[in-house]
Amino acid sequence: MNAALGTGGVVLGLVGCLGAIVTLAFGLNKGRGDMLRMSRPYAFMIFGAALLCFIAMERALITRDFSLKFVAENGSSKTPALYNFATLWSALEGSILLWTLILAGYTLAVVLKFGKRLADPLVAWAMITMFSVALFFFGLMLVAANPFKTVAQVPLDGPGPNPLLQNHPLMAFHPPMLYLGYVGFTVPFAFAIAALVTGRLGEGWLVETRRWTLFAWTFLTIGIILGAWWSHEVLGWGGYWAWDPVENASFLPWITATAFIHSVMVQERRGMLRVWNLSLLCATFSLTILGTFLTRSGVLDSVHAFSDSKIGPLLLGFFAVIVVVSVGLIAWRGDRLRSPARIDSPVSREGAFLLNNIVFAAFAFVVLLGTVFPLLAEALNGQRVTVGVPYFQRMTMPIGITLLFLMAIAPVLPWRKASVETLRTRLIWPGWVGTACLVLAVLLGATGFAPLVAFFLAGFAAGSALRQLVLATRRQGIHGLLGRTNGGMIVHLGVIMLAVAFTASSAYQSEREAKLCVTPREGCPSTITMAGHTITYKGSKDLSTPARAEIAARLVIDGKEYTPGIQQFPNGSQQIGKPTVRNSPRDSLLLALLNPPTGSGATSKVEVRIVHQPMIVWLWTGGAIMAFGSLLAAFPGRRRNPTDPVSAPIAAGGSAPDPDPDPDLEPVGVGA
Repeated sequence: MNAALGTGGVVLGLVGCLGAIVTLAFGLNKGRGDMLRMSRPYAFMIFGAALLCFIAMERALITRDFSLKFVAENGSSKTPALYNFATLWSALEGSILLWTLILAGYTLAVVLKFGKRLADPLVAWAMITMFSVALFFFGLMLVAANPFKTVAQVPLDGPGPNPLLQNHPLMAFHPPMLYLGYVGFTVPFAFAIAALVTGRLGEGWLVETRRWTLFAWTFLTIGIILGAWWSHEVLGWGGYWAWDPVENASFLPWITATAFIHSVMVQERRGMLRVWNLSLLCATFSLTILGTFLTRSGVLDSVHAFSDSKIGPLLLGFFAVIVVVSVGLIAWRGDRLRSPARIDSPVSREGAFLLNNIVFAAFAFVVLLGTVFPLLAEALNGQRVTVGVPYFQRMTMPIGITLLFLMAIAPVLPWRKASVETLRTRLIWPGWVGTACLVLAVLLGATGFAPLVAFFLAGFAAGSALRQLVLATRRQGIHGLLGRTNGGMIVHLGVIMLAVAFTASSAYQSEREAKLCVTPREGCPSTITMAGHTITYKGSKDLSTPARAEIAARLVIDGKEYTPGIQQFPNGSQQIGKPTVRNSPRDSLLLALLNPPTGSGATSKVEVRIVHQPMIVWLWTGGAIMAFGSLLAAFPGRRRNPTDPVSAPIAAGGSAPDPDPDPDLEPVGVGA
């Protein structure tokens, strides 16, 4: 029954997408507004189809319907309820189903949002684009990634999902958040394509998609932070970001989307950077498809790349089609995309945003090159090469430093041109904050040129953001925090916290492996000290459940007991470590067992790895602040009317007055 329901949903969705594309294309050709308004029933149709597929698969997982190949290979009667529900996105076919469901949901949301404008050709072309993307993913589920295939011989039980995917609750939330971000960029991409096709290349389509882009960016940000948190607490190596190919695949569209969110401010304000903005949007969506290819095709070694199927060539072909169509349309409309406005001075807000675009583009290129180079090298000469963490650290460190500098400078720059006196006045307080942060870091023992520069620039940028927020709240009270400008400044503060935490945890990490015994003896103490923390071994503890066997060590850190363990799942061939983390605002201690505890009582002993990292909690706190700030940025605050003049007329032989005497009400953006 589940197979029939699911397959029926896939076919219904495929037919709905084809019907929508044909109907809308015919309506555009004949100028039939009634046919263009058919987007609504078709959107409901494909959402219902995707929801039917989702319900059928979840029903199969919950009822343990092992007649489905997907359930037989990934389900288990012993998997706890939360992880059993999340099993749907733990493997290839289910993750494509989740993507399709979210895409159908976005399509329906767009139809409902623009319900009174469905006959507008711009909206109609956007809907054709979204239905076309949905058609591709429904097609994948029918051909190369069918989650409703059945097995000839039904097993009594299944192996369950990958053990690493069922020992932390974050796996129930991390992938859906990433997909809400990935798929959400389909909406602005669709409107960008529609603007290029219709030739309506003004700022109208940007206004229509502003919040869609911001919400997608927020979901992707949350997903990346949750993934880093999961990595830190589950994998046992002590880090949170390894420049893994699939980590990079989620980071790449985040980079280009962040650049777009900033760059779009210049187009809205002065009608400039149109080619940049269209290119960044198309690149962002293209990179989400490339990321899906890297994740699902199995072409790169990664803890995430868990599939190896026929879906790879199809995804790569779809990626190529998107790139060719996007580049072709931008080239076709090249003459109409030129702006009559020019940057008056590089020392201006629009100059800073242009530099911001260039730096982010370089950032994306560096990460993309390091990610796909092994694949290209293997395809060209058959040799497998690896691009390691040192490459990414060496190449991205100067880019990160530059972005921190721009975060400090850009918010205080006026539009058009900045005078020396204006910069001096606006940068005094941020400069003192940066200096104070540098002095504090040195007093706390910070060393190294690069970390100290990062701490100074982080303080400098924080001072710039706080100055903006203080000016806004003085004028408008608490309501001054609403709107893109000041919501963006709160996001800046979150990014700064991440930068400080990343710098401190990377530069000052320490690691130790130790043998500990309940009864101290030579070479095996019961208590050790690390980074000012006392760690005492108190023996072993059995934490087994019906879903898994687990033996843990009782380790007391500064008076509180922690229990890192070793797990064995019923159908797993390997033992899986389960680290535990002792967090505080100052630092983090990760404890991971190298081997299960041996002996019992007074003779018990254990080998443990201890990783100390400063300020790890600042990462998760900074991520939460970024999410909060982006929500504030989505709601309109009080802004200058775009038709109002920004400066007085220039007297003959004189110079333009400062067009931005107080920038707190001007759009600055979200990110550096």
